[in-house]
Amino acid sequence: MARDTTDSRPIENFDELVAHMAEGCKPKDKWRIGTEHEKFPFYVDGNAPVPYEGDRGIKALLEGMQRVLGWEPILDAGRIIGLVEPTGQGAISLEPGGQFELSGAPVETIHQTCREGNAHLAQLREIAEPLGIRFLGLGGSPKWTLAETPRMPKSRYDIMRAYMPKVGSRGLDMMYRTCTIQVNLDFGSEADMRRKMQVSLKLQPLSTALFANSPFTEGRPNGLKSWRGDIWRDTDNQRSGLLPLCFSPEFGFADYAEWALDVPMYFLIRGGRYYDCTHVTFRQFMDGALRNSVPDGFPTMGDWANHLSTLFPDVRLKRFLEMRGADGGPWRRICALPAFWVGLLYDETALDAAEALTSAWTYEDVLAQRDSVPRDGIDTSFGSGTLREVAREVLAISRLGLKNRARENREGFDETYFLSPLDEVVARGTTSADEMVTAYHTRWGGSIEPVFLEYAY
Repeated sequence: MARDTTDSRPIENFDELVAHMAEGCKPKDKWRIGTEHEKFPFYVDGNAPVPYEGDRGIKALLEGMQRVLGWEPILDAGRIIGLVEPTGQGAISLEPGGQFELSGAPVETIHQTCREGNAHLAQLREIAEPLGIRFLGLGGSPKWTLAETPRMPKSRYDIMRAYMPKVGSRGLDMMYRTCTIQVNLDFGSEADMRRKMQVSLKLQPLSTALFANSPFTEGRPNGLKSWRGDIWRDTDNQRSGLLPLCFSPEFGFADYAEWALDVPMYFLIRGGRYYDCTHVTFRQFMDGALRNSVPDGFPTMGDWANHLSTLFPDVRLKRFLEMRGADGGPWRRICALPAFWVGLLYDETALDAAEALTSAWTYEDVLAQRDSVPRDGIDTSFGSGTLREVAREVLAISRLGLKNRARENREGFDETYFLSPLDEVVARGTTSADEMVTAYHTRWGGSIEPVFLEYAY
């Protein structure tokens, strides 16, 4: 998330909470694609992490990007922590360990997504290379310990850092040592949201498998294909994971709102200051729990929007749906991830086919996949075969959806081209995680250092 909101309209009743999400419903011609990708900055000299302060730190990098782009700074207690395009067409933000994130503009095609990503990385290189900084496209930090990882000066992260160890064993690793590629997609109605939510939740473990790209921790293989996927199995299970309620045939905005109300809050923003509110749920806040302990301790629509942004299910519902299952990865994956989901969800024929394919999958089926995928990837057992066979069917459906969209670039190529990296995973039967581990044991000579050359942007 680029910045926390401060919408001060008071909340009068539960229906307003539901209406806030329902306002995301759009006609199909208004559906857009918003891609986010994170990467680890590192110093070329020694492959060391980049701190916030200093002439060659993250702050200097953001200030340089501000000069190049002319975007408005996002400040926290007077410190620059991000940038936002003045008309809302994109933002740059920092994750807790300095992971550098582009939240892309809402665009119409994957071609535009790729042009945006290319432009961002070119601009970033222009500023970063004189500072001796490059960026790593992996799902998990491969070398640095948690203690060696920098901490960004964002108030919400101070609150999260204190809270995470109380609610799970892996929350700090999630915050400081993971990166992802995500795509935000629209829906046309509550029924359309339900279909897309259910299909994408069921297929999120497959996405984790296809994009598995975090096989190293602290300089050696960790025995997993997606360490990031494994971390999410015990981060904060009150607010993350696979939501059983979403599997109901009657699931709707109100159900998600009821669930969200009973999740502990992280913070309130009042007068530019962040107040720790992890001791109350949003429902308790609605019932007056903070009236005497926080200035203006009455709930606002901005508080609700911020709370929704601090929930971490595998597919997150706000005024759009956010696909959260994939590891960060090389440049081609930045385009492949939105292509995969747009093909499945933005064409009616493809959505029908994906829904039919997954209709019999139960919550327990998908949870079993989610638990096994970090270790086994596309070799995860499912039914009478593995997820590799499922992936072939799902990619065929996604390709059909992209072909039906018929969005061509100037050279006459449609969006199916962007699925090529995933086709290669299925054809070879190996993920990029498998290939990195093989390289580590062979041509890398048991060293992690070559990853900083081969997987840098």
